[in-house]
Amino acid sequence: MKAPVPSTAAAADSPRARARGPARPAARPRRVTLRARTAAGWRDKLDKLVSYARGHHRALILTHDNPDPDSIAAGVALAWLLEELAGVEARVAYGGIVGRAENRALIRILKLPVVPVSRVVFDDYDLICMVDTQPEQGNHSLPPRHFPDVVIDHHPERPDSHLAAIADVGGPIGATSTVVVEYLRASRLDIPPAIATALFYGVKADTRDLGRQTTPQDVEAYLWLYPRADKEALGEIEHPSLPACYFLLSHTAIEQAVLHGDAVVIPLGALYAPDMVAEVAERFLYLEGMRWSLAWGEYEGDLYYSIRTRDRRANAGRLIREIIEARGGSAGGHGTMAGARLPLKGRGRAAARALAAEVAREFLAAFGVRDGAGARLLDQRPARRPAARPARPRARR
Repeated sequence: MKAPVPSTAAAADSPRARARGPARPAARPRRVTLRARTAAGWRDKLDKLVSYARGHHRALILTHDNPDPDSIAAGVALAWLLEELAGVEARVAYGGIVGRAENRALIRILKLPVVPVSRVVFDDYDLICMVDTQPEQGNHSLPPRHFPDVVIDHHPERPDSHLAAIADVGGPIGATSTVVVEYLRASRLDIPPAIATALFYGVKADTRDLGRQTTPQDVEAYLWLYPRADKEALGEIEHPSLPACYFLLSHTAIEQAVLHGDAVVIPLGALYAPDMVAEVAERFLYLEGMRWSLAWGEYEGDLYYSIRTRDRRANAGRLIREIIEARGGSAGGHGTMAGARLPLKGRGRAAARALAAEVAREFLAAFGVRDGAGARLLDQRPARRPAARPARPRARR
């Protein structure tokens, strides 16, 4: 795929011709920086996005692998916007699987048009967009010979993202869905209830109900979407039926959890879905007295990691990148939550166990843990609470 160029030139090239070019631009293009703080500013950045997209024929919007609600919602909303305003046929694809029950329900109940990347022929698309991930992130399925034209992501900017022709990345915003909502609000289009519901759930999930790394923009997006969302569908998405393997994994998590002061580590072994490490890490952060939560497990020859922290001074994304990328893995995240994938290719079972133990030790050192052995959660004795004294009967007068 050739380097990003203004849309008039891009329209003249066929998708296959673009795919034969270099994977990364040879020279820095004139980047369109999409940052705004006023209604007029958001309208301007929408115009720049639509102007660039117009004239292309087919757009592919790629989420990160094993997508979460924020990634799915942002992708579907961007596809709808490009079709409505730029007249570009758009398709949303993801690598990996959609594993968590809530995420599967999101797609099924709202009938969101997303497909596995295995059903995509990249050469058929002349406009490639990324949402909730970036070229260097390593958690997506874009082939190396292609490079995205558009990157929209709320995570910290990675070095290669500035090479995209349209880049709206970085900043303190809590969800990529919030960024896409700003485009929708600037368009003044009436958005379908399914898209409003998906975006609302995307913001809700990524900010933990506006309780984690939330900005005024996230709050505004949340309040703007709520009246437009399908409340009945939202209830079904948030409370889906759960498979038996979910409860088996929960049993494993409780059985394997080890406490190290104010940190808990949970080795899960084999996973039925890679995104379950995030759910487990999130859940165990609720354990009383915990400041850090680390969960990991193996899925199809890779180790998947997820960390959560209550320490607002920490940077979970930077920490996980330093530890995992140094060993050939890929990682991403921001202040209080992050995830990573570490390939085990070429390692036997003993070597894989040794690697997992080494990584866990390095995380614990970064958490400030000095107790190497730790204590199993199941070995903890419940703290005795004083029995409530029966109320004295009132004397009759």
